[in-house]
Amino acid sequence: MSSTTLDAPLLPAARVAKVNWSVCALALAALLATPLFLGDYYLHAMVLAMIFLLPALGLNLILGYTGMLSLAQGVFFGLGAYASALMSIHFGTPFLVNFVVAGLFAGLVALPLGIPALRLRDTSFVMCTLGMVVIAQMVSKNWVDFTRGDMGLSGIARPRLGFGDMVFTVVKAPEYFYLVLAVAALAVAAFVALIRSPAGRCMVAIRDNETLAESLGVPTWTYKLIVFMLSAVFAGLGGSLYAHFSTVVSPLVFQSYYSNTILIIVLGGGVGKVPGAIIGSFVFVAVSEALRITPELRMIIYGFVLLGLVFLFPQGLAPLFQKAAERIARLGHRGKETHHVG
Repeated sequence: MSSTTLDAPLLPAARVAKVNWSVCALALAALLATPLFLGDYYLHAMVLAMIFLLPALGLNLILGYTGMLSLAQGVFFGLGAYASALMSIHFGTPFLVNFVVAGLFAGLVALPLGIPALRLRDTSFVMCTLGMVVIAQMVSKNWVDFTRGDMGLSGIARPRLGFGDMVFTVVKAPEYFYLVLAVAALAVAAFVALIRSPAGRCMVAIRDNETLAESLGVPTWTYKLIVFMLSAVFAGLGGSLYAHFSTVVSPLVFQSYYSNTILIIVLGGGVGKVPGAIIGSFVFVAVSEALRITPELRMIIYGFVLLGLVFLFPQGLAPLFQKAAERIARLGHRGKETHHVG
């Protein structure tokens, strides 16, 4: 009896749009110049947007490319924040060590949680991840000896970068901006490399038809567990950045607000699209910050904005931005042709 082998051409290609490198270069150049034109308040908002980009990338990976809705991204975000805070306060370890440990810790915690959870399907899996949020909230509040409960952890050290005598502490808003921008750019590059790899094709196959993918030899459960852990790593890294940026961590990071914000970023930006989480993180953090001028009506207006976006852009904002980028590229191409003819 012959065994079925996994032939790569049998799997559907990952549905990833081609990267418009000219648009990416322009966007990066604009971001690099941002601190020259914006004040500290607006830079603060942009830093938060890029911090939340990391857990949003993880959710986009598990939801958009594997087809599993997880509400536990806020849990792993909080675990990364607490891990980094505890390392900094009790051991005085440098930022880079805390950053790596936070990501690895979140991924390792996701392993025993994911083994039973991924045996479930659809709504049962969603409810299981929601249960993780409730448990994390209770543990962080009641394990006072470790987390200090509602008092939280304060005095987290500012990031220190460099070696030997060339060490400086990141304190000012522009410095934080460039630090988080570098991390976010690396995270996006890793995300794109992953979904364009053969593993990314297997993830898309699981999302589109898990039974068919399994019949072709794809170890679906193993892939889902790895993706669940990787999504937790992204969230944990974002939590570490958040802890060192705010210098205070409390059980509030485990509130469903954070998981909901990450979910809104992905759904509003565009599920399963490379620029979806990027666009969503900037747009929705910007909207939230802009509405601070009306604190009483802030959440009501924010809710109506979300409803409007759902009806006007059911596939998220990414397709709208992609069409605009394509139009700009065509105009640039026509301009070159006109110049060449002239």
